Amino acid sequence: MAKPISWTKKEPDGVKREVRVTLDARSIKWQYKRNDEEQWDYKSRPRPEDWQGLQDILERRCARGRQPSQLKRVRRLRNEAGA
Repeated sequence: MAKPISWTKKEPDGVKREVRVTLDARSIKWQYKRNDEEQWDYKSRPRPEDWQGLQDILERRCARGRQPSQLKRVRRLRNEAGA
């Protein structure tokens, strides 16, 4: 199983929100959790800023010569999702 890519960002209301993305050969899995919530959210659709956050992380990795195929795939999936 692929190692998740994750980041945390502060929401406009001041609460931190963690985004976790698992990308493997066949699927992409998004998970979200706010600090003021007990459970992870597996059902919400990714926001445009979530797609951008994932793409930014993969672009930085790609600049270091890592994971160019994942970046290409994420760009394709983002276009398909209309984000």
